[in-house]
Amino acid sequence: QVQLVESGGGLVQAGGSLSLSCAASGSRFSINTMGWYRQAPGKQRELVALITRGGSTNYADSVKGRFTISRDNAKNMVYLQMTSLRPEDTAVYYCYTYVRGEYWGQGTQVTVSA
Repeated sequence: QVQLVESGGGLVQAGGSLSLSCAASGSRFSINTMGWYRQAPGKQRELVALITRGGSTNYADSVKGRFTISRDNAKNMVYLQMTSLRPEDTAVYYCYTYVRGEYWGQGTQVTVSA
C-alpha cells in the first residue's frame, strides 16, 4: 500500500506562483511514474503533469510553459512548480502514482483569484 501526502497550495493572485510537494511512502517496489492531476468544481479530474523515474515528463497543454514537474527519486518525492497562475487553474490538486495499481493523495486546494 502506497501513501501519498501532499503539501503546499493555497490562495494566490493571478500571475503569481505556488509550489506543491508530494511524499510517497510504503511501496515495496521502485516507483516509476509520479505526477499531478487536478479537479475543478463541476469538472472531471484531469492530468496536469507526469514524470518518470528517468525524468521524462508529460504536461497538459494548458500548463505547458507555466508549470514544471520534478522529482527526487532518493526521497520518493514529486514537486510541481506553478507560475503565471490563472483563475482557471483553481482546483484541488492530487498527487498520483502507479505502483502495480493507482494511488492518490488526499488533494490540496489551489485557488487563483482574478
